[in-house]
Amino acid sequence: MGVQAERGTGWLGTDPLHFSPEELSELRRRFGVHGPQPPLAQLFSEGIDQLQPLRAHTLNRLEELRPLILSECARRQVNPLLVTAVLFDEMRHAKPGENHPVAAHSGLFSTHGPAQLGIGELVHQGLLPAEPTPEQISWARDQLLDPSRNVILLVGKFSRLKRELGLPTDRMLEASRSSREAKSLAVLAYLHNGKLDYPRRILASMQDPELHALLYGERQAIVSPMI
Repeated sequence: MGVQAERGTGWLGTDPLHFSPEELSELRRRFGVHGPQPPLAQLFSEGIDQLQPLRAHTLNRLEELRPLILSECARRQVNPLLVTAVLFDEMRHAKPGENHPVAAHSGLFSTHGPAQLGIGELVHQGLLPAEPTPEQISWARDQLLDPSRNVILLVGKFSRLKRELGLPTDRMLEASRSSREAKSLAVLAYLHNGKLDYPRRILASMQDPELHALLYGERQAIVSPMI
C-alpha cells in the first residue's frame, strides 16, 4: 500500500490525496477507517469553515496551546502543522456542550477535548488497560477534557501511528519534502478522523498562512483606525 513507500516498495500514483482501492482496503482492515462523509455533512462542514468569528476564536485558543504544541512535537518528532491543523478543524466542528464535564462523564459523547480523542486512545498508548474500570474511565475523561493533556495525547497518537505504519520516527514528515511524505501525512490525518474527505481538509489547513504565522511568526490583532 502507499504508506509502504517509506520502506521502498513504491507508490501507487503521485497525488497524496488519492487512495487506491488496495490502500483503502488495507487501512480499513487494520484501522477501521471509513469512506467520506455524506455530501450534506460535507456541505455543513464547509459552511462552518466560513464562519469568521469562529475562526478567530479558534485561532486565539490555539495561540494559548502554541508553546505546548511546538515543544511536544519537537520531543516526539511529529509535524506541528499537522497537529495544529487537526486541532483547528476539530475545535471548530465540536458539538455544543460535548466538552462540559457533566456531559462528558454522562457517556453521551465518545470523544472529548480539542482533538476529539476517545478513551480508546489512552488504551492504545498504554495509559489504560483494555477493559478499564469505571473509575479509570472517569479519570480518562478528565484527561481528555484537559486541553494541554489532550494535545499531548494527540501528539502521542501521531507518534504511535507513525510507528505502526513503519514511517520514520527519528524526524518530522514534511509535505514539501516529497509526495511520499505528503501522502504519509494524509494517511495520518485519515487515521485520526476515519473519514476519507478529512485528509484534504487537513492538508489544506497545513497551508493556511494564519496557522503558519501562529506557529512560526507573529499574529497581529487588527486595530480599528482612530476617527
